Amino acid sequence: MELVPLTSSSHGRVSGKSWKAQKSATFRTQCSVGHRSNFEERMKKTTKTNAAKKLETELKNEKNAEKQRRREITLERKNAAEERRRLEEDKAKVHPGSVSAFQD
Repeated sequence: MELVPLTSSSHGRVSGKSWKAQKSATFRTQCSVGHRSNFEERMKKTTKTNAAKKLETELKNEKNAEKQRRREITLERKNAAEERRRLEEDKAKVHPGSVSAFQD
């Protein structure tokens, strides 16, 4: 009796189904996406995103500061206009009475 040599496969087993592909180790495909790349690449990506976030917050802060400055200017103008209007009303109240008193 002559022994038939087995084809090389995992532990000498062969599927017998010719359409099935040979399986390979799935460890890397089951890892999370972050761990598929090396540490340096992940750190570069992290530093880029942190820099982008920092720039974004700086721009937002500048925009909010400009909005606040405009609000303060508008409020000052509004208060000044109200003060002028109030003074004009006070003048109108006092002045006609004193003018009519002197005309009599």
